[in-house]
Amino acid sequence: MAAKLDVRNVSANLQNESILRNVSLKLEPACIAAIMGPSGCGKTTLLRALAGFLPVSSGEIHVHEKLLSTSQFTLAPENRHIGMMFQDLALFPHLTVRQNISFGLKSLNGGDKRTRTRQVLELTELDHQGGKYPHQLSSGQQQRVALARALAPKPEILLLDEPFSNLDPDLREQMATGVRKILKHEDVTAILVTHDQHEAFAMADEVGVMLDGRVEQWDSAYNIYHKPRTRFVADFVGLGSMVPAKVLDACTLETEFGQVSGDFDPSFTSGQEVDLLVRPDDIPHDDSSPITALVEEKRFRGAEFLYKLRLRSGNFVLCYAPSHHNHQIGEPIGIKLDLEHLVVFARNPTERAGNLR
Repeated sequence: MAAKLDVRNVSANLQNESILRNVSLKLEPACIAAIMGPSGCGKTTLLRALAGFLPVSSGEIHVHEKLLSTSQFTLAPENRHIGMMFQDLALFPHLTVRQNISFGLKSLNGGDKRTRTRQVLELTELDHQGGKYPHQLSSGQQQRVALARALAPKPEILLLDEPFSNLDPDLREQMATGVRKILKHEDVTAILVTHDQHEAFAMADEVGVMLDGRVEQWDSAYNIYHKPRTRFVADFVGLGSMVPAKVLDACTLETEFGQVSGDFDPSFTSGQEVDLLVRPDDIPHDDSSPITALVEEKRFRGAEFLYKLRLRSGNFVLCYAPSHHNHQIGEPIGIKLDLEHLVVFARNPTERAGNLR
């Protein structure tokens, strides 16, 4: 049975340094979440606290209303029914695939152990690899062995600490999609820690972004990208630029593209100078547009170019254009602003330029 996870105002320290600061989140049974953030933000520390490897200094962790951690109590990891898949995979090189998977099934008798091992081998499409050793497998197959071993004891929650980081980007996203199908089949609640937003979006039902030990936003992948609540989330997830704007009324902004309307934070007042988040997909290439910008940089992405454009004001925006629109550096191109969402922040002149990456 999938578990419901409830983390309530959890803080944790390492060597007297505060690493987690009042982290709260909830996961419904069988929900898959991904946590992103820069190195040192507390992602792995949060997984260690959930697994019981690290005591919390305050707050509580509950699974199905069962208390796992407080500042006064830490339930042992082996009693939590929480599995963990590590970044280095930690496969036993001297054991076969089948032996690696069955290693954690010591509580089962021989027949049940063989049955469960066979089940997860088939589930992870390793049923013809059981007699091989880890070094005889591809990187992707080794990832699946580690997943199969973590799933074999039927954990209520599975924690995945950057398990695909050693794979190339295309295989990483492919693995994330495949692992999602397996977790859904097994009805497992899971949390993935990753630096890769494509991996997170491919795998997760919900996404959290962390900074300095705090959760900046916990939301759907769609909202994380299109409706970021803080400047950090807007910058960390996806590409974008901050375009100067002025608030005209409760639903209208004046920009150098003209007036734009929509819902935004009602706390902004008429006449206030603000910054408007503009993603590359908000700037369609349009040769018939009266608005032009100069190509400052370009990146070829196969089916499209990503252009960094200098507006007449000197501000920069990013623009996707089909790859047959091959414009040269310094060339003017027509663009327009086509926003579905108005994401507005208080003015910060130092954070406007978009950068290609």
